[in-house]
Amino acid sequence: MSAPLLRVSALVKHFPVSAGLLGRMSGAVRAVDGISFEIARGETLGLVGESGCGKSTAGRTILRLLEPTAGRIELEGRDVTRLPLRALRPLRRAMQIVFQDPSSSLNPRRTVGEAVGEALRVHGVARGAALDQRVSELLERVGLPAAARHRHPHEFSGGQRQRIGIARAIALEPRFVVCDEAVSALDVSIQAQVLQLLVRLREELGLAYLFIAHDLSVVSHVSHRVAVMYLGRIVELAPARRLFAGPAHPYAQALLAAVPAPDPTRRHRPAPLAGEPPSPVAPPPGCHFHPRCPAAMARCRSEAPPVYDLGGGHFVRCFLAEGAPLAPDGSL
Repeated sequence: MSAPLLRVSALVKHFPVSAGLLGRMSGAVRAVDGISFEIARGETLGLVGESGCGKSTAGRTILRLLEPTAGRIELEGRDVTRLPLRALRPLRRAMQIVFQDPSSSLNPRRTVGEAVGEALRVHGVARGAALDQRVSELLERVGLPAAARHRHPHEFSGGQRQRIGIARAIALEPRFVVCDEAVSALDVSIQAQVLQLLVRLREELGLAYLFIAHDLSVVSHVSHRVAVMYLGRIVELAPARRLFAGPAHPYAQALLAAVPAPDPTRRHRPAPLAGEPPSPVAPPPGCHFHPRCPAAMARCRSEAPPVYDLGGGHFVRCFLAEGAPLAPDGSL
């Protein structure tokens, strides 16, 4: 079996919270609280959960746009967790990001050609006529005319701007791309087109994606495996088909129950999930989900559940799976 393209081990990202006139540290926002997973070459791992669960922070920390508090990040077997910026810069070509809002991620004063070609210039890949040619090829690859490089972002629709963002992300021929809510700001019909584009590029270029979203119906169309995140922790990880056929964690079950049914004759199942997530500054003891869990037991309030291996690449952090073997490394 070949080594994974990306390996994340016990990754932690905490943001300090200060208080008082002297600004002394009074706590920390535990945005990412020890997550572990691997992504193979050409694979898409969906990362889902409610807003504020730490998904985007995890993606940006993996790319070193945010500095990790603890843990280990390996890209193609190389530890990039503590690399100095000078050594990290060449690796930027291998890992890129597509942001949620193309309107804010594109400079309105720069033409599309300048935006897409910037990374090519910075890394010395192409200049002059070769740069123009490469930008034109990238725009055509994402479904835009080559002449679009002379125009500014405000002249395009939201879906077209996201295509520009994707062209910029693949300009340096990366091997790993974080898609951070890449279609959540788009209309449903446009979402489908952009998802098809991402899948096509994955197949043509051999890309691996970390596909971050809160909408499970979107994740189901592009992901090989899905990780469910709650309050900084991954609580379930499974092949996509297996997760959607039978989620094991009550939180994953609630998320799936909240997905609208496409059949208008079928009554929508109300989600058995109530209340708001607790504060990541002071997460509950034991299982973080127990204050909202309809199946919570007394031990859930004091004991953190281990990770159980349900077989077939399906792992869950929940006492309801007790009796199944424990995961070999004990982490998600």
